[in-house]
Amino acid sequence: ERELPDWLSADVAILGEPTAGYIEAGCQGTLRVVMHASGIRSHSARSWLGDNAIHKLSGVLDRLAGYTARCVEIDGCLYREGLSAVRIDGGIAGNVIPDAASVTVNYRFAPDRSAAEALQHVHDVFEGLDVRIEQTDVAAGALPGLSKPAAKALVEAAAGQVRAKYGWTDVARFAARGIPAVNYGPGDPNFAHRRDERVPVDQIDAAVDMLRRYLTS
Repeated sequence: ERELPDWLSADVAILGEPTAGYIEAGCQGTLRVVMHASGIRSHSARSWLGDNAIHKLSGVLDRLAGYTARCVEIDGCLYREGLSAVRIDGGIAGNVIPDAASVTVNYRFAPDRSAAEALQHVHDVFEGLDVRIEQTDVAAGALPGLSKPAAKALVEAAAGQVRAKYGWTDVARFAARGIPAVNYGPGDPNFAHRRDERVPVDQIDAAVDMLRRYLTS
C-alpha cells in the first residue's frame, strides 16, 4: 500500500470472504477499549480495609448486559451493531483484595458512524461509572457503495443477493481510496472461527461460476 500504491488502483475490488454466495456490502467499524477500575489492596480476611477493583466493574457488566444494539439500514443493507465484553483481568492471589481490574470491550459499529463518534458513544454508555476508558484499537467501517457501476454489475451477476457485512474487512481500505469494494466467497460466515467450520464444495463451485460470469460478461 505504501510502496506500490498504483497496484491498488482499480474499478472494483472483491474481497475473498466467506459470504455463503451473497454479495456482502461495506463492513462494520471496530473499536476496542479497556475499562480500568482502581481500588485499594488488602488481605481478604480484612476486606473492609480494602476497596475491591473487581467489584467496581459490575457497573460496566450491568450496562453491557442491558445494552440494546442499534440496527441501521443503509442502501437496503441492515447493519446490526454489538457492544460486548471480550476479556476480564484482575487479581493477584486468592487471598488478596485486588487494587486493579479491567474489562476489555469491543464495539462493532455501523458504517454510518465515524471512529470518533463510536468512541463518544462508548463514553456515553458508561458515563457516571468509576472507571477510566482507554482506547486500544479502532478501524472505521465502510459504506455499501453499491451505486458505483462496477459494483452494480457484481450484484447483477450474483442475482441480486446482497446483505450487510458483519465484521471488519479490507473493504474499508479500498473505500477510503474511493474504490468500490465488496465481500464475496463461499462458506457460511456463521461458522467462522468455530470448531465445526466448513465450506461446502457446491458453494465453491457456485462462487467460481459467478465470478467467471461477471468477468466474462
